[in-house]
Amino acid sequence: MGGPRSAARQLDSAIALSLDGRGLAALWVLPPALQRTFERNRSYASDPYLLGIEQLRASSFETASRYGEPLSSQLRTMIALEEDARFVLLPVELRFEQDGGRMRGVLRLVFLDPRAAEAKWVGDVKGDLAANPARAMSSVADRIADLFVAP
Repeated sequence: MGGPRSAARQLDSAIALSLDGRGLAALWVLPPALQRTFERNRSYASDPYLLGIEQLRASSFETASRYGEPLSSQLRTMIALEEDARFVLLPVELRFEQDGGRMRGVLRLVFLDPRAAEAKWVGDVKGDLAANPARAMSSVADRIADLFVAP
């Protein structure tokens, strides 16, 4: 998959494509726009691919959990630089589960309120079984879009 950063970008692209297919992309600030904002504000903003998300990976981090620095400042700055942004949907960790000769993508996803530094929702989104990582990732992206609008 080309390493973690490449996989993150592939996942972001798959999610954007799924949201766009449901007519939702225009309502979101997607990773390419976040990256452009970062590039224009390097001395102020954080790279959206280098956020301090370690605390979100803990199994004890769940809905209504609060998170601290440096992520809270990073996300507050991020939403301040984007017009009308209020919440952040953040992919935390993608893994692949094997089932016979096929695999299923499972993404730990968090929905955060940066103003309150609190998780509004935390969960795993599971895709369908697939023959390769790209298709497994695409299936996870489709399940994410399902959370917001029916297929």
